[in-house]
Amino acid sequence: MELDPLLGSIAIGLAIAVGVFSGGEYLAQGFSWIEQDFADKLRRLRAPVRYLRGYLIGWLILVVAFFVLFAVIFENMVFAVLTAIFLLAAPWYLLRRMAERRRRRIEEQLADAMVTFTNAIRAGLSLAQALEILALRCPRPINWEFQQIVAEYNMGKPLVQTLAEAKGRLKSENFALFAAALMASHESGGRLSETVERIAQSVLELQRLERKILSETAQARKSAIYMAIIPICVLAAYWYVDPVNTSLLFRTTLGQFILGIAVVLNVIAYFWARLILNPDI
Repeated sequence: MELDPLLGSIAIGLAIAVGVFSGGEYLAQGFSWIEQDFADKLRRLRAPVRYLRGYLIGWLILVVAFFVLFAVIFENMVFAVLTAIFLLAAPWYLLRRMAERRRRRIEEQLADAMVTFTNAIRAGLSLAQALEILALRCPRPINWEFQQIVAEYNMGKPLVQTLAEAKGRLKSENFALFAAALMASHESGGRLSETVERIAQSVLELQRLERKILSETAQARKSAIYMAIIPICVLAAYWYVDPVNTSLLFRTTLGQFILGIAVVLNVIAYFWARLILNPDI
């Protein structure tokens, strides 16, 4: 009996080795895609990506270690799979939420920035000077983007290229409209102040609609959180009332399978509710 954990560890190690050897090319492509996706989100957060590959390798080693711990030491394959999935998905999800939150803050600040830009153009400033005004007067985090645009332009990079790179970095439709207006005016001229003012009015109207939707669905979003927590509370109550039978969910294979399915369905229901309650305007 003492050899069972050792044999299990050897079997899992051999299985991982065979999987890596047979699908090494696909694993390398998948790892490269994950690295690029993480790097893109970190750049949007203006975070360093120098040691990203090392962090990802350490993260994958941690996932494998927890998988082996639950599968071999605790002999719980269902929880081992769920833990591995959680550890794989949680950093990506948190990073995505942080990048999305920063994008929303920039969207909220963009309309005021465009109004300031319009006033600067009407005062007789050039396009580059108006962008410098935005870099100095706008709040964070949008001022960092304008500071980078101005700094790259002053170093000799074409303005059209700096705007295109900022548009690809921010992934914002409203900023894309603003950048397109600037690039068109820079190349062919036109009434830039009036164009930007109309874009600013459209952005303000979209923001008003988004705030209205968020306020009307706030209670429903809280209800989704409560519904995700209630199963945990029910399980705790059953454990207090009947600990012997409730422990079968953790000690037997069938119980672990049922509990794993319940966890997966609960997570799917929560994200489905969040998706319904966050419509794209």
